[in-house]
Amino acid sequence: MNENTVGEKLVQAIKDPSNIESQESLAKAMELTKAYASSGSTTHFSTVTKLFFDLFEMFETGKDPRSK
Repeated sequence: MNENTVGEKLVQAIKDPSNIESQESLAKAMELTKAYASSGSTTHFSTVTKLFFDLFEMFETGKDPRSK
């Protein structure tokens, strides 16, 4: 799965919450990202958005996004 496909799945999950295909990945990524952002460990907002996308990708594909 390439990055465009993951991005498209993310957009679909956000636009259509009734489509449960990617909702679990979205919920898990959101929860972990919220925990990270509230921890005070982040120094720039772009790290939070990157982390969210990487977590969503990991939950969707089952692969470590750092291995790209």
